Amino acid sequence: MFLPVNRHILIDKDFEEQDSKPLLILPDDYKPTLDKHAVVRVLNSAEDVRFDLKNNPRIIVDQSMIEEISINNTIYRVIQDNYVVGIID
Repeated sequence: MFLPVNRHILIDKDFEEQDSKPLLILPDDYKPTLDKHAVVRVLNSAEDVRFDLKNNPRIIVDQSMIEEISINNTIYRVIQDNYVVGIID
């Protein structure tokens, strides 16, 4: 189990990325432009986060600041609380 500390929030994206094949052949290094913000679900949060996330709400975050941490073939996505723009739930 991953327990975030130091004002980090463990998140999960609310939406599933499309696995459809593109109609055009694109270079291997092509990355589509992402929206600046994303809606994510809170899975867990550090005790020192500066606002209440106890009911695992959905939050709006700056998508470019999401960190992916790979430990033992499991990917954890975390973000610091200062990159949270708003709470939906």
